[in-house]
Amino acid sequence: MRLLKWVLALFGCGVVMALAAAWFASSWLAAEMKRPGGFSEDASFKVERGSYFGSVVEDLSAAGLIKNPTAVKIYARLNGLESQTKAGSYRFQAGASAASILETIISGDVSLLRLTIAEGLTSAQILALIEASDALDGPVPADAPAEGTLLPDTYFFEEGTSRIDFLNLMATAQADLMAAAWSQRSPLALVESPEEAIILASIVEKETGQAGERDLIAGLFNERLRRGMRLESDPTIIYGISRGMPLFNRQGERRTLYRSEINRRTDWNTYQIDGLPRTAICNPGRAAIEAVLNPPETDYIFFVADGSGGHKFARTYAEHKRNVRAYRRFEQQEIARERAASQ
Repeated sequence: MRLLKWVLALFGCGVVMALAAAWFASSWLAAEMKRPGGFSEDASFKVERGSYFGSVVEDLSAAGLIKNPTAVKIYARLNGLESQTKAGSYRFQAGASAASILETIISGDVSLLRLTIAEGLTSAQILALIEASDALDGPVPADAPAEGTLLPDTYFFEEGTSRIDFLNLMATAQADLMAAAWSQRSPLALVESPEEAIILASIVEKETGQAGERDLIAGLFNERLRRGMRLESDPTIIYGISRGMPLFNRQGERRTLYRSEINRRTDWNTYQIDGLPRTAICNPGRAAIEAVLNPPETDYIFFVADGSGGHKFARTYAEHKRNVRAYRRFEQQEIARERAASQ
């Protein structure tokens, strides 16, 4: 009996010591995981696809983002987290703890960059913006994508995204939009294919000075097509001359079209050709595409700038000529004001 008591006492001491050790280890591990990191600025880190957890932890340690890689490995093993990290680019706040870093790369809360491409740019202009962006990697393709195949929008993407992948992202977004929008087009829309819709939308995009006029301009061009009239859009002339780049005079000042340019026949000059141009003249945005596919009924067939960024619309040529004369007077007044201000 005395021996049994000693055995039980020793066993009890062992259990107590084991529990104490486990408590100490657990407390130490929790403290190590919650300890603030030693980096004083926000930091980026990329987990490559297929990386082993141990190598990820060692890389985090080498980058100075975690202080105790052993503690992280033990914690992950005890909690079954070793196979749950997700590939991607991450951004950690300055001083983030190992627990916070581990939670981030397990949740897949990747750090995304942003780039906005405005509506109405040509593919060449978009290519130049992408090439100039420091947020993207790699070269741009030698040739610009076909006009109208890229959807202008604000795009979010991971660090390390290539410029070619970004262009593919825009092209996929455009294809997805057209696949959905084309099937829901209005019976009033006269365009006969998604390609024609993009071409007409590109003209609407370039002609729209104020967003509130976009639907009406789409309806006006749709009505001109219905009547067999030429579209007579100035931006189509410009595209045939300079592929959409602004026109300048010899003094380097922005200029309007010359009469010889209006009379020059190109595949895009809708003053000289019937129907639509050969290609789009820019990359239209979502709103312009939807306006073309769902045009309102209207009997307006003419419009001219009003001097305030918008347009005056007319149902007859006589009314249109009055609006043009009013705009010419406005132009002359503006020129007179500029001359007076410069004296």
